[in-house]
Amino acid sequence: MQKKYKISIITTVKNSASTIERCIQSVLNQKYENIEHIIVDSNSDDGTSDIISKYKNKITILREKDNNLWDGMNKGIKIASGEIIGFLNADDFYYPNSFKTVNTYFNTEKIDFLFGTVKKYKLMHGFNPKIIKWSFGFYSSHSVGFFIKRKAHLNVGFYNQKYLSADLDFFYKMITNFNLYGVATKKNEVLGEFSKGGFSSKINYIDHLKDLNQIRIDNKQGKFFVYFLYLIKILKKPFKFLKAL
Repeated sequence: MQKKYKISIITTVKNSASTIERCIQSVLNQKYENIEHIIVDSNSDDGTSDIISKYKNKITILREKDNNLWDGMNKGIKIASGEIIGFLNADDFYYPNSFKTVNTYFNTEKIDFLFGTVKKYKLMHGFNPKIIKWSFGFYSSHSVGFFIKRKAHLNVGFYNQKYLSADLDFFYKMITNFNLYGVATKKNEVLGEFSKGGFSSKINYIDHLKDLNQIRIDNKQGKFFVYFLYLIKILKKPFKFLKAL
């Protein structure tokens, strides 16, 4: 008989009245019983807070201004009581049987973390840590797709707020520095949907590339190699680079 791990889902939100209810309901409607949903609301003023309050008896609500997305996530991690934690942006949502799938993997595989298949602009699936030294395109998605044992997350640390892509810094550390072990769900085991137009889509492309450079350099990769990767990315997407100037 499988153990039913307690799963804590952390959602940070600031003015997402049009999508937050779908997000919450996708957690509450899971065909799984042992769930905690933590909403970190950075003092929304567009009606989001009223929608969240409708579910106050079923979720955990923390209302206080945060510095950014990663600050909110760190606050959620600190108060989470689940053995496994996942992250769900306010614009995104899970499919009904997702947590059953997640629980099965943590029962049958000796893993620290899991990357689930996610429907984004296309189906994002798989996990290839071997390419992390030269590409961050090795995983499916942080929101919706990523689940990790809370103890393992705390061992690696919190999200570093100095980075725009603090999740990539965390992933690099957990794989390269801490040797955590994880797997991916099968391609047809889709955990949910990642909506277009989120935080990552609003980052200037050049700022994004500089951020990736800094993450690699701070994690002790050689500067020559890092800037070689920077040049390759510019050459692969020159129009996107020029548009960002």
